[in-house]
Amino acid sequence: MKLSVTSWNINSVRLRIDHVARHIAEAQPDVICLQETKCPNDRFPLKALKALGYEHIAFHGQKGYHGVATLSRLPFSTTESMSFCGKDDARHLAVTFGPGAGAASGITVHNYYVPAGGDIPDPDLNPRFAHKLAFLDELLQWSDRAKPTAAPSILVGDLNIAPYESDVWNHKALLNVVSHTPIETTRMEEWRQAAGYVDAIRHLTPVPEPVFTWWSYRSPDWAAANKGRRLDHVWLAPSLVPTLKEANIGKAARGWERPSDHAPVTVTLEL
Repeated sequence: MKLSVTSWNINSVRLRIDHVARHIAEAQPDVICLQETKCPNDRFPLKALKALGYEHIAFHGQKGYHGVATLSRLPFSTTESMSFCGKDDARHLAVTFGPGAGAASGITVHNYYVPAGGDIPDPDLNPRFAHKLAFLDELLQWSDRAKPTAAPSILVGDLNIAPYESDVWNHKALLNVVSHTPIETTRMEEWRQAAGYVDAIRHLTPVPEPVFTWWSYRSPDWAAANKGRRLDHVWLAPSLVPTLKEANIGKAARGWERPSDHAPVTVTLEL
């Protein structure tokens, strides 16, 4: 069977539910992992999303900020949400597919929204950057403890870090810009390697080819300038890497009316 999974920082699920519907019509993913839903649980548009063909939905949100949700055509048997840095700020959700999911049964999908970190790349001057680094440290500890790739799993999300030189439009210009500083990129790679995941996008499109998933709202000519960063990621447990067939960055969605500044990232597996 084919399994397609989309990860997308939607930047308000209620404001952009029509964009979700349009992406579904065009890409037909089996699973959609949304970040930055900005929606408390009692206001989540569950009925409207189920009407789009996703009967199995888990969500973890709060008012105005953060929030993650996973929509699935396939049934999942368990859900889990973890908290980090002593804050229950709706940044993680995991689902594990149940027996009714066919060849996908037993696969766990982790959906993460890593803190952005503010503008100043100094943890002593910027509490938001200190929080981001502490969050990454706890992710590393989680990987050591939970060993998430010992079983088939997929990790997706807005991880808010562009790890490689060709993941940003200008490596030298962004070395002191939050999301591409050496301390962030090093910790992210330590986390990924400790967990044992394989970067699906870079497996199919190796460096040095540029790949971007985010373009700033501050750039009115974002498409022409193409000053992007790859902040959105899909990682696979090694056991799933042979099933990886395709990866697509839905850049066109960045040009839709009132868009998210992130594009949807979709991978297709053949299980």
